[in-house]
Amino acid sequence: MDRSNEHLGTERIGRLLRRFSIPCVLSLFIASSYNIADQIYIGNSAAGYLGNAAIGIAFPILIMVQAFAWCFGDAAAAFLAICQGRKEMDKADKAAGISIVFGLVISIVLMAGALHFKEPLLRLFGASDLTIGYSSSYLKIVSYFFPAFMLLNVINPIIRSDGSPVWSMVSMGFGALANIILDPIFIYVLDWGVEGAAWATAIGQAASLALNVAYLFRTKTFKMRASSFVPNFKLLKEFLPLGISSFITQMSIVAISLVCNAMLFKYGTTSVYGADIPIAAVSVETKIYTILINIVVGIVLGGQPIFGYNIGAGKIDRVKKTYGLIFLITLIISAVFTLVNEVYPDIFFLPFGSMDQPLYVEYSRKVFRFFMSSAIFTCLIKMTSIFFQSCGKPFQAIASSILRDIILFIPFAILIPMIAENRNPGDGIVALLFSAAAADIIAVAVDWFLVSSYFKNIDSYNKRFGTGVVFPDDYKVEYPSRKGPVITISREHGSNGKFIGSLLAQKLSIPFFDKDILNMMAKERNLPATYSMSSGMKVGISNSLYLSKDFNWEAIAAQRSLVCDVAGMGSCVIVGRAADYHLRENPNVVRIFIYADKKTKIRNTMKFYGDSSFEARKQMRRSDLSRALYYRNITGGGKWKSRNNYDLFIDSSSGDEKTADMLAGMIRGMYPEMK
Repeated sequence: MDRSNEHLGTERIGRLLRRFSIPCVLSLFIASSYNIADQIYIGNSAAGYLGNAAIGIAFPILIMVQAFAWCFGDAAAAFLAICQGRKEMDKADKAAGISIVFGLVISIVLMAGALHFKEPLLRLFGASDLTIGYSSSYLKIVSYFFPAFMLLNVINPIIRSDGSPVWSMVSMGFGALANIILDPIFIYVLDWGVEGAAWATAIGQAASLALNVAYLFRTKTFKMRASSFVPNFKLLKEFLPLGISSFITQMSIVAISLVCNAMLFKYGTTSVYGADIPIAAVSVETKIYTILINIVVGIVLGGQPIFGYNIGAGKIDRVKKTYGLIFLITLIISAVFTLVNEVYPDIFFLPFGSMDQPLYVEYSRKVFRFFMSSAIFTCLIKMTSIFFQSCGKPFQAIASSILRDIILFIPFAILIPMIAENRNPGDGIVALLFSAAAADIIAVAVDWFLVSSYFKNIDSYNKRFGTGVVFPDDYKVEYPSRKGPVITISREHGSNGKFIGSLLAQKLSIPFFDKDILNMMAKERNLPATYSMSSGMKVGISNSLYLSKDFNWEAIAAQRSLVCDVAGMGSCVIVGRAADYHLRENPNVVRIFIYADKKTKIRNTMKFYGDSSFEARKQMRRSDLSRALYYRNITGGGKWKSRNNYDLFIDSSSGDEKTADMLAGMIRGMYPEMK
């Protein structure tokens, strides 16, 4: 089984993006075709625009299910990509399994809720006396298939992130094809109407799920086991924030639909259009807009493995290049769409029927020209949110999603038509259509600031990921680099491990690096302030949370890169900084752990720090616990004192000079060139 995705860090970005994004775009396009096919067939049936309005009213409830699915699926997918970059795949299968289990449980709860509160929910989303029958029949059938719909959308992004976007596309295509074939049979031949559309959709989703489940037996970078499905709340807490922005994005659609349909119903009744025509027209517009957004989302999600891998591997230049290419593609696609939409909007809603209804056609043109006038901005906002999510920045991703859809659009959708209606009764139904543009203009400006700030913070990474280390004049490196072992030293507080490391470097005539020297180098290279986070920090829950925050991905990547650069120069001694972990794949690394008996450590601590015996004991406990916490967070659960992590444990109680001599003798025995 291929366990490597290293090509994500080396292959040309344009080629990678084509490989991942094209299948992803097609997959999402196919996914959106379920509801679009239903509405085209229904719109051209006896139900007409009322049938379209009915399906549009039920649509937000399906989006609610999808919100939970994408939350778990996208979180697991982003986590998988980062694990690949960090070469830490031991948690990948568990993240996938936990997502599937929790998704299934939640889907059953949502199914029960939708069936029990079916009519009140549909009324809430704008069902009138003319559409409630249609929408109720549709929702009842699709609700029974919520578990299949949920699992389909949980597993699909995991498949893409595992390096199989084509499989994801094929599975979605298979279900969509089944839906498209069954729609006319059920709707026209069997005369099932709206219920026929529901059955075709449900069967298509079940077919796609079958292929996705089959993939779990042939994954590339991880392997599913029975233990993968055992609930692990600690791990869930670790990766789930990466999917929160997807959840908020989808739930924002639900909130927008709720408010928008309520406003359309309210102001439609006072206009010449009535309540059902505006809801039907906006329902069609939403499906077309979904196609555009899915194209953009597909491109960015195609870049998710590239972003995640290179963030995990510390290759920030490739992150920036990938972002720039996706930004350009998004700009071109959304600009072309906007131009076509403004010149001839009929091309988009003609296939949905009801063209013999003049008021429906008139309002549909207004909807497409006004409501979608800021499509370029909307696409850039969606792109930004997913970009931050892919880079392990859940807070920026959430902020981007909430700002446009919740904080801005919903208030504008309420206030703008209200003001227009108060000035001239009947104008509210048209004024509502400008609320999206107003929200987009403000939100895209804020997103631009967020992205600029993010890249400003990582501009200095270009130096960090360049070739080699540049030493300033005041670096006191006594010996030149030469070929040989890279010796890493971890130590208990009071064991004098740092001093022993410096003695060892002198005896072997090789450079010595400790926290202070590495921090000087980090400062010279303009690395982020969080780079120098100390392993001697206070112990507590807050520190564990601090080290797990997304903004320390950069600090950890910076630390790893600097340690690797130092090791790449040649033989040296590196004390602390979890160097043994960062250099675990270096064939020349010798990992040493220095400890001492309690009496020796107390004596050394009292002598070095001037502490009392009580203070020395307290400081020893605090420092060692803090170092263990630091190591655990950076390694993702590794044990600081585990014998599996080191090549040699040595007791320094016999004295610093003697310990250094023993280590030097051992190194010379292993590496004759060090004599």
